[in-house]
Amino acid sequence: MYKVDLPVDQSTEKAVERRRAAEAARKGRIFNTRLRVIGLDIDALNQQVQEKKHYQNMEKQRDKAFDMLRKYQDEALLQQDSDEKEKRNALDIGLREYWANDQQVEDSCDADLKCDLKGAFNTVVPERELGPASMQIFQGEGTYEKQLRKEQMKKTERDLRAQMEDNENRHIEDKHREILASRELLHQGLRGIQQATLQEELRKGSRIALDNYNQALAAERAEKLKEQQKKEERENLAEMWHIVTSDMMTECVEGAERQVGGGRPPQVLPDRWKGMSSEQLSAIHKERKEQRLERQRQREAEKIQDTAWDLHLLKLSREAEEEERRAAELRREQRIKMDQYNMQLAQEQRAHQEFLNKKLYTNKPTKDYFYQFNTSSR
Repeated sequence: MYKVDLPVDQSTEKAVERRRAAEAARKGRIFNTRLRVIGLDIDALNQQVQEKKHYQNMEKQRDKAFDMLRKYQDEALLQQDSDEKEKRNALDIGLREYWANDQQVEDSCDADLKCDLKGAFNTVVPERELGPASMQIFQGEGTYEKQLRKEQMKKTERDLRAQMEDNENRHIEDKHREILASRELLHQGLRGIQQATLQEELRKGSRIALDNYNQALAAERAEKLKEQQKKEERENLAEMWHIVTSDMMTECVEGAERQVGGGRPPQVLPDRWKGMSSEQLSAIHKERKEQRLERQRQREAEKIQDTAWDLHLLKLSREAEEEERRAAELRREQRIKMDQYNMQLAQEQRAHQEFLNKKLYTNKPTKDYFYQFNTSSR
């Protein structure tokens, strides 16, 4: 057996190394506190920027390629159109040359009929051997051809002359119609001017009549105003005379009273009242004195009532203070009982915690227990 150095397959080792590198990079991203808390991955952002630039460059190159293809296709279409035009022109020129050289009237089969037997093809076949299909001119044909042409030309001339006369008559009728239309427009303009003149005269007459009517109304209003002023002056003089001669100015006391009858006191007229008499004043003073005495008695009664009410309020306040003192004492006793109960609960809790720490949970975890967590990204 010979020892042969075969090449080692390193694809498996490269795959393992690649997975290890990816796992290490992933663990670096996941367990990096700064990136995890702040939420900013610079490498990923840079990679995204590079990918976006790459995509943009690819799109630009693709657009550029499309533009070049579009330009090439446009140029190809233009070249194709120009080639087709040139081919069409060459075909037209060739066709016209063929018509001019190879399809002349003298070379046709019926040239002897169209060109007065000039350039006709002379056959050597006897006429008796030719059939009916070889006949070109029949007996009686073309006898009156020149006369028919003359008649046709005369008819054409008559038709043209009739058309010219019709056109001239139509032109004359159009001119006549235009003249009539212009005359009608002129008459309408004259009628419009006459109507405008009449309307202006009517407006002037209406304005004059309206001015006369307004002047008459103004004169009538001035006359009424004068009559009203005279009437007001007479009424003012009468009122002044009545005021001067009335009871108000003459200081008459009886003029301020009006007898109503039926045993009732006389009614006082406010606009003529001159003041109270001495009897009325003494009666008013007496009434005021009685009112002061009555008011003094009311004040004394109110003072007695206020004193009794103050004593009652004092009694109520003392009872309320006593009730408040008993309630405070009761609350203090309840607080003392609550404090004692809380102290008992605290002692029981401390005893239970001491039991848990010293007797139940005696095996404390080491650092290796905590290091086993977060060792992989999966």
